[in-house]
Amino acid sequence: MNSLKIQCFSVYLCFLLCIPLFSFAQTNPTAAASQTDIDALKKSAVKVFIDCDSCDIEYIKTEITYVNYVRDRKEAQVHVLITIQSTGAGGIEYTMTFSGQQEFQGMDDIQKFVSNITQTEDQIRQGLVRVLKMGLMRYVAKTPIADKVAIVFQEKVKPTAVVDKWKLWVFSLSARSYLSGEKSTSSNYIYGSVSANRITPEWKIQTSIYVSHSEDSFTIDDQTISSVSKSQSFSGLIVKSLGEHWSVGVFLSASSSTYSNIKFCLQPAPAIEYDLFPYSQSTRRQLRFLYRINFKMMNYREETIYNKTSENLWNESLYTTLVLKEKWGTISTSLEAAHYFHDFKKNHVALYGDISLRLFKGLSLDVYGSYSMIHDQLSLPKGQAPIEQILLRRTMLETNYSYYAMFGLSYTFGSIYSNVVNPRFSGVYD
Repeated sequence: MNSLKIQCFSVYLCFLLCIPLFSFAQTNPTAAASQTDIDALKKSAVKVFIDCDSCDIEYIKTEITYVNYVRDRKEAQVHVLITIQSTGAGGIEYTMTFSGQQEFQGMDDIQKFVSNITQTEDQIRQGLVRVLKMGLMRYVAKTPIADKVAIVFQEKVKPTAVVDKWKLWVFSLSARSYLSGEKSTSSNYIYGSVSANRITPEWKIQTSIYVSHSEDSFTIDDQTISSVSKSQSFSGLIVKSLGEHWSVGVFLSASSSTYSNIKFCLQPAPAIEYDLFPYSQSTRRQLRFLYRINFKMMNYREETIYNKTSENLWNESLYTTLVLKEKWGTISTSLEAAHYFHDFKKNHVALYGDISLRLFKGLSLDVYGSYSMIHDQLSLPKGQAPIEQILLRRTMLETNYSYYAMFGLSYTFGSIYSNVVNPRFSGVYD
C-alpha cells in the first residue's frame, strides 16, 4: 500500500512540475516572438495550387510547409500540374509543369521524377516531394520567407555501368479469384494473366495472355440454374518510332469467348500513327490519328444469324484521340470508325469522352460517356438465347447502338487556403 502511495505521489509531482514548463513554453517571449515572425512571413509565402488526382496531397503539405496551398487555381501564384505515364520498366514518370501566375507570370518550368517498379508508395512520394521542392525554389526565392530556407547538398553517387540481364524486358504475372454466396445463390470468378513488355525510345513491344472463368448459380423452388462465361485471349503489339510525330506497328491477337460466340479468332493488323503534337509532350497534350487494317480468321461456336460457322474477313479502322491536360481542366476523347470491305454497311462508329472543366472559381463540371452506332455484329448466334443468359449478360444481344453517360457539378466556397492537415477520425462517418 505504501509503495502504491509513493507511486501515485511521484506521478502527481511530475504532473505539477510539467505545468510550469508548459506555461513557460506558452509564455516564453522568445518563442512567441519567433512564432509571430514565422506567421508574418507565412502570410507572404507563395500561393500554390497542386493539380494532381493521384498524389498524396496531405503528405505534400506536411513536407513542404513554406508555401501556402490554395483550393482554387485562379488564387494561386504558381499552378503545378502533375501528369503521369507508365515507363517501360513498369514504373511511373511524373511530369511537373510549373506555371507562374500573377506577379510570377512567365516564370514557367518543367521537372520530372521517375519511379521504378520496386519502390514502395512511401519511397515514391518522397521522391516526388524532393523534385517538387526543387521546382518551387525559384518562386520561394523571391519572397521574404526565403531567408528561413536552407539548401542542403547531398553528395551524388558516382555513375557506374549497369548490366541489365533482362535486356529491358519486364514480366508480370497475375491471378485473382472472387467467391461469394448465400443460401440460394453463389458466384465465383477466376482470372489469370501473363505479360511481357519491352519499351525503349525506338521500340515498343507488348504481349499479354489472359484467361477468365465466371459462374453463377441460383436455386429457385428446388431448381438450380447455372450460367458460365469463359474467355481466353492473346494480344501482341510491336511499334517502331519514326521520329517525334510518326510511328508504325503491327497488332496481333487471338481470342475465344463464349459471350461473343467466338470459338477462335486470329487477327493480324498493321497500323500507322501520326501525332500532331510531339510525342515528348504526350503527358500534356496529344492529337493522334491511327489507321489500321485488319485480317480476321473467324470460327464461331454456334452458327451465326448470317448462316456462318467460319469466315475470313478484311476491315479497316481509323482512331482519332485528343488528350489535353491544362490548368483549366482535362479533356480526353476518342473517335473510332471501322467497316468491313465485303459489305460497307457492316460498320460501327464509337465516341468516347472524359471531360473535367474548371468553369470558374470553385465550380467544376465533369462529363463521362460514350456512344456507339453498331452495325457489324457478325458473330451473333442464330436462335433465341436462354433467359438466364440474357439476364446475366452471358451472351451478346443484337443492337444498333449503345451508350453510357455520367454528369456532375461541384461547387466549393469559403477559405481559399488549405495548409492544415488533420487526419483524426478520417474515413469515419455516422
